[in-house]
Amino acid sequence: MFAPLPAAAAWLHREARTGFEVAYFRGDDRGVLIEGCATAVEDGQPWAIDYRLRLDGSWHTRSAHITGRYRDARRTVTVHSDGLGRWQVDGAAAPEFDGCLDIDLEASALTNAFPVHRLALPVGDAADAPAVYVRAGDLATTRLPQHYRRITDGPGQRYDYRAPTLDFHATLDYDEHGLITTYPGLAERTA
Repeated sequence: MFAPLPAAAAWLHREARTGFEVAYFRGDDRGVLIEGCATAVEDGQPWAIDYRLRLDGSWHTRSAHITGRYRDARRTVTVHSDGLGRWQVDGAAAPEFDGCLDIDLEASALTNAFPVHRLALPVGDAADAPAVYVRAGDLATTRLPQHYRRITDGPGQRYDYRAPTLDFHATLDYDEHGLITTYPGLAERTA
């Protein structure tokens, strides 16, 4: 069980990209509303991503409105879920995401908190948590297989994380609120 979310959190993005992310949290009778922004330079290309995410009381992603600003364009994508693993992207059914309960924004260190809250794994247990993955560079959506294994407990938690299609493996550290503090190769929590 995690402590209540703070009013805001921030991460410094480094190594894979140089940038910053800020997120604001508001709980209500429907769950959690998160509004945030990530700005970065990655592979020499600057981008800014604004997001508004709605999670239900069980930490299932219910909606996401994401806007990306780039040198030559502005893009927007809207994603909705019934909370049971059926999705729509920009109003069209997206059966390729059936079974996903989370959204994962490539631009964000925050979104890896969603499955950790939702799964509430005991130490030693593991689970697959496929997500609707939204790429930072063009807001394209793809299915992202993910695997979480909880490896420690304490004031915070530590997970072995794998995203095989991205050939990515890391140990992720979370604070008492269930927010990432250390995301190797990507981000460190600063507030």
